[in-house]
Amino acid sequence: MKVRFHLPGIRYNFPLNMLLLRLMENSPHFFREGLEIASMFGEFPTSKWNGGRFAGGGDQCNAEFIRAVIQKINEEGIPIRYTYTNPLLTEADLQDPYCNFCMKEADNGMNEVIVVSPILEEYIRKNYPNFKITSSTCKEIRDMDALNEELEKDYKYVVLDYNLNNQFDLLEQIKQKEKCEFLVNACCIPNCPRRGEHYRFVANQEMIALKNRKLPAGMQIEVPRWYCEYGEKTSLYIYKDYVTHISPEAIWETYVPMGFNNFKLEGRTANIFLLIDTYAYYFAKPEYRDEMRLLLTANLEANKVITVNKPKKGVWP
Repeated sequence: MKVRFHLPGIRYNFPLNMLLLRLMENSPHFFREGLEIASMFGEFPTSKWNGGRFAGGGDQCNAEFIRAVIQKINEEGIPIRYTYTNPLLTEADLQDPYCNFCMKEADNGMNEVIVVSPILEEYIRKNYPNFKITSSTCKEIRDMDALNEELEKDYKYVVLDYNLNNQFDLLEQIKQKEKCEFLVNACCIPNCPRRGEHYRFVANQEMIALKNRKLPAGMQIEVPRWYCEYGEKTSLYIYKDYVTHISPEAIWETYVPMGFNNFKLEGRTANIFLLIDTYAYYFAKPEYRDEMRLLLTANLEANKVITVNKPKKGVWP
């Protein structure tokens, strides 16, 4: 039995994800049965093709870093999976040099890309045929006939709309369960009416941030901040109560026996402590969760990924 998880982040979460792999190697007794890391997904910011999450726009990785991260993740036998789900792309955007560089560096037959834009999908299939393509949850497919049609297409996986989670009468109608991927810890409220709007908003943020990189400080455009009245900065302890939440017990006891075995974790731009908690919740056996949290946090501090400031020296008069 393999239970395949797709981890968030190939840039900011890279140190944590690599530490998780070392912990799986050195302390396998901590972890649930059959756990496998199937990919690490995200972008090297700031990428015009990126979608779903906005990393702030103030970062763009250099070529050496991009090559090193791809190599180190692939050496673990794990694909990187670009989240190129910007829904507002034009034909001109397909020639973006940075995104094409990232694709070329990962074009070794091992790596993957998530898509939503038909023009980008066609471009990648033509120019980078070695990449395995996944259909994005951003398409928000909830009709079961349409979903089964999507599963018939040439995709490695189809990431389901999170509103289908736990609707077992509908999930039983899926014909190719092995190609389905569940977003198990969606932070959006169930049936959020602004989810599609949010995807388009993030795409616009990305475009503005990239324009600003070419403008002097006094002429830069203000990047709008997303505000959602339905909830922001949620935590595991809030969305565990959503009807769309999938618990680790449900994964192992219900979904895997049904024939589903691919599960995706949100968290590309999450607070690192929330992400540590999420990994412990999903991956560790309950009796080892606290120890796993401690080891991951302590190792990140030891490697100066997390900085713990010491108090300034006092001066006694």
